[in-house]
Amino acid sequence: MLSPSDLSAMERTPRAMLINSLPGYKPAMLVGTCNSKRLTNLAIITSHFHLGSNPPLLALILRPSSGRSERHTLANILENKSWTLNSFTLKESAMAHQTSAPYPRDESEFNTCGFPVEWQEGVTSPFVEGAALQVGCEFREHHPLDINGTHLLIGEVTHLSFPQEAHRCDGSLDLMHMGVVTISGLDTYLLPSTSQRFAAAEIDVAPRRL
Repeated sequence: MLSPSDLSAMERTPRAMLINSLPGYKPAMLVGTCNSKRLTNLAIITSHFHLGSNPPLLALILRPSSGRSERHTLANILENKSWTLNSFTLKESAMAHQTSAPYPRDESEFNTCGFPVEWQEGVTSPFVEGAALQVGCEFREHHPLDINGTHLLIGEVTHLSFPQEAHRCDGSLDLMHMGVVTISGLDTYLLPSTSQRFAAAEIDVAPRRL
């Protein structure tokens, strides 16, 4: 059992690796942004989540600038008021992982890491061309968090693209069909191979597989 003092006494990197493993498997997407001059940026992110369906809202947590690197994604979103989320495959995971390196502002991860840019009408931020799942978000709210200096950004889904055959009859998406990757901790990329689906839970009714 680790106490708060044990965690505080740990070195920075081991502590980060440990705490990042605690949420279990997490979504992994590439966030596409640009500034007002269309200088593009691409960054892997695991801290985005569903906030509501009506209106369709997604949120993400971004870290502040530090002495080690700037935060181009945060600056671009606050300047351009939009971002995109793009899935990637397991074969592309090394390229996706590389986007986390602290490249200078004038060097786009799209180019350096091998992801082609796609611009779509009505969306001011860049997509990853060929990504099975593409989500365009318009900025709605920004909440700096006092507890650790991170930033909560809320966006409304204004664009959505995916293979029609991955769209289930109940409205959900078959992410396994699209090869959407998940991540554990900071560096382990996984592709789910099995799954179980269940109908909505009801009182006094046994779980029913779909």
